[in-house]
Amino acid sequence: MLDKNDLQEVLKIALKNGGDFAEIYLERKKTTSVACEANKIERVVTGNDVGAGIRVITGENTLYAFTNDLSKKGLTDVAEVISRATQGAKKDLTIDLVKSKPDVDFSILKRPEEVSIDSKVEVVEKTNKLARSIDERIKQVTVGYGDVVQKVTIANSEGVFVEDERIRTRLVVNAVAVENGQIQTGYEAVGGHAGFDYLEMNQPEDLARQAVGRALLMLEAKPAPAGKMPVVMAGEAGGTMVHEACGHGLEADLVQKQLSVYRGKKGQQVASELISVIDDGTICQKYGSFRFDDEGTPSQKTVLIENGVLKGYMYDYLTAKKEGHKSTGNGRRESYQDRPIPRMTNTYIAPGKDKAEDIIRDTKKGLLVKKMGGGQVNTTTGDFVFEVTEGYLIKNGEITMPVRGATLTGNGPQALTIVDAVGGDLGFAIGTCGKDGQGVPVSDAQPTLRIPELIVGGILD
Repeated sequence: MLDKNDLQEVLKIALKNGGDFAEIYLERKKTTSVACEANKIERVVTGNDVGAGIRVITGENTLYAFTNDLSKKGLTDVAEVISRATQGAKKDLTIDLVKSKPDVDFSILKRPEEVSIDSKVEVVEKTNKLARSIDERIKQVTVGYGDVVQKVTIANSEGVFVEDERIRTRLVVNAVAVENGQIQTGYEAVGGHAGFDYLEMNQPEDLARQAVGRALLMLEAKPAPAGKMPVVMAGEAGGTMVHEACGHGLEADLVQKQLSVYRGKKGQQVASELISVIDDGTICQKYGSFRFDDEGTPSQKTVLIENGVLKGYMYDYLTAKKEGHKSTGNGRRESYQDRPIPRMTNTYIAPGKDKAEDIIRDTKKGLLVKKMGGGQVNTTTGDFVFEVTEGYLIKNGEITMPVRGATLTGNGPQALTIVDAVGGDLGFAIGTCGKDGQGVPVSDAQPTLRIPELIVGGILD
């Protein structure tokens, strides 16, 4: 990649005809994916993607262009194009880039590119074979492995100069069980900011058993009852609720566009005193972690809600500048082809003081959610609808029969306001979060918690 002097020169060209801020984002990314379907390896794909994006901000306007030519001339040509579109007085700038050192580090024990393709295929094949061997009712299994090694260089006109590497590895299993014309599925995934060794610590065989077990369990499950009832969300359900029904509404761009139910509520009580919501990109090996965000801001831990009180939002450079705030390290982009926007990293509800088993024991009747599925959320109002992929009825403080077909309907802020018990456990789930046409790796988590009343969709008694 280009050296510091070359980057300084390109930044000067980008701003020579005006503009308040200029940034260069260079990326080299190597990806590998292995997919097993229909009991055979269907795809083994490796690829390299290189490119650079240049951004100029003038007031509240953003100009963005990208190229696959990482030569000095290639970037200079793009900078010239952007400079001609800017407005303002011509400038003769002095830009002094100072290289930043990360505040956190992530040790990689086994780099993905040092592991043979055959070894990666072997993991997928073994996982598929085990999943299919557990029960004859398992009729279909898909297994997917993926890794990415991403090297980035970020420089801007305020002197930020960052060189970073992100390494992520993941494995997903989806099992389909069929019996008497009924079809049920089970899905599990693991992944992190880690190397191939991550799969040795999170055994693929266990992942297969969990996915298959859930599919088989749902074959035996009864249709879920419908109505208002207490809902206990287990820590192992992951943080779908906090991510979708709360997290997006705390991203500063949605707040500033008046598209968040949390706008104008900083310093106000927006949740139960038992609830604290945190976004933290520094957690070792989590899927949404990194040393620097995609604008070169150091990764950090941001308390969004503390004991029910709204403390702040997640900012990137541009949204922070609008409010005279500092970026919280949440400026993220899918690739060099995209401009950065505020995004979550690892977002979770902090553990409480209750024991998970006590929360269930103290619930006379309700629904225990052990796994969440997809759903929809209106960030402006906070209204949501979520699918439950693994749930159980609670009767007299005991977990009874599994149920299927349940949905949860409610309002995120209202639900968090009435939470009356929060466990001391914490369960993470991984995913790719979509926003404005961009997808980025994230994780989310929550402890076991109880919402005294939610609308459960199912079969009316």
